Amino acid sequence: MPPADTGASVIDRAAASPQSSPDSSPAAAPDPEAGKLRPGGPGYRRMSFALFAAGVATFALLYSTQALLPAISADLGVSPDQASWTVSAATFGLALGVIPLSAVSERFGRRTLMMWSLAVAALLAMLVPFAPSLGALIALRGLQGVALAGLPASAMAFLAEEVRAKALVAAIGLFVAGNSIGGMSGRIVTGWVAQAWGWRAALAAVGVLAVVCAVAFRLLVPKARHFVSRSVGPRALARTLGSHLADPLLRRLYAIGGLFMTVFGAVYTVIGYRLVSEPFNLPQGIVGSIFVVYLVGTVSSAAAGKLVARVGRRGALYLAVGTTSTGLLLTLSDSVGAVLAGLILITAGFFAGHAVASSSVSRTTKTARAQASALYQCAYYVGSSLGGALGAAAFHAVGWEGTVLLGLAAMLGAASITLYATRKAVAERRLLHLEKAA
Repeated sequence: MPPADTGASVIDRAAASPQSSPDSSPAAAPDPEAGKLRPGGPGYRRMSFALFAAGVATFALLYSTQALLPAISADLGVSPDQASWTVSAATFGLALGVIPLSAVSERFGRRTLMMWSLAVAALLAMLVPFAPSLGALIALRGLQGVALAGLPASAMAFLAEEVRAKALVAAIGLFVAGNSIGGMSGRIVTGWVAQAWGWRAALAAVGVLAVVCAVAFRLLVPKARHFVSRSVGPRALARTLGSHLADPLLRRLYAIGGLFMTVFGAVYTVIGYRLVSEPFNLPQGIVGSIFVVYLVGTVSSAAAGKLVARVGRRGALYLAVGTTSTGLLLTLSDSVGAVLAGLILITAGFFAGHAVASSSVSRTTKTARAQASALYQCAYYVGSSLGGALGAAAFHAVGWEGTVLLGLAAMLGAASITLYATRKAVAERRLLHLEKAA
């Protein structure tokens, strides 16, 4: 097998070579961006397709039971809040595994860890349909979440190391877009397969999709050119995590990511129960097809870079909060059209906010990027776990209105954090202006 294309174009390699530049001299500083992947290069395209496939597999597997919760509840005789743990166990397992696996990626490489994580998760996906009870299903889903943790633990750091800084937001947006496609395709496939052959056959279909994505990732992902291996012991890891948590900007970004995911986890865990009952009474296949609105997330996450360029990062976050909150209010209607419009707005707002927050973490961090991204992913998936569990409990107790209230509270928190950051930035600019005037 020929070596994988590293992604460096002829121009990049020439720029990296001192003999090829007329300005080269002993005093010339090397370009830290030389040799990194850039839009238009073959390596960049291969990287994009590979990470897109990884994103598809991650969300398809992670939320594979979400559209099936009503069917699981009916078949196993369990309540919505009990069945919701088949989703929350996977996201909580990912949250637990993402930080230690980020340390593993520092030693063995981001690319290697992502390949193994996909392979193990796909193998577990072929076992999940045979779970004999709810407890066994939840346990397997938890293990699957831990296996999947290697992808978010490494993907952001891999992109930050291998892609030019100006293209980083767009590259991460494509990975997040793969998440949205995976979430959509997994739910649509499971919905229709479950309607015809049951929820176990639906989970088997998602397992096959994951195997295909794992093979595609292995064949396409370019070799890492800028990774430097280093061992990270427990003490060093604790110090690194402490330094990231001491950064107020990173703390705010972690909180925002977790709050956005709380809304998303709550809404999409519970929406199936609402749509199969009064006044909608939709069949399982139609409920699964509702998740085609994930395509909106594909567009909004991929366009996050352009949005930031126009209104800034905080402006983009305000727009994401407003869009998500408006969508939540629309879903209170008893009209299928209004609920669908609400889901579209929630999805667009969530994926835009997530793309902005996650790319900001990668851009802000200059050292130990894997651990910085891992902390973000930990907060993000803890938010998903809490959102799914609390959203289902609220629905079981008071109905859909309780789930919406939980989501609005989370968005109020995200808006408050962003407003604090805005006021802080304005105060710092005023102080700087006064110092210059003095």
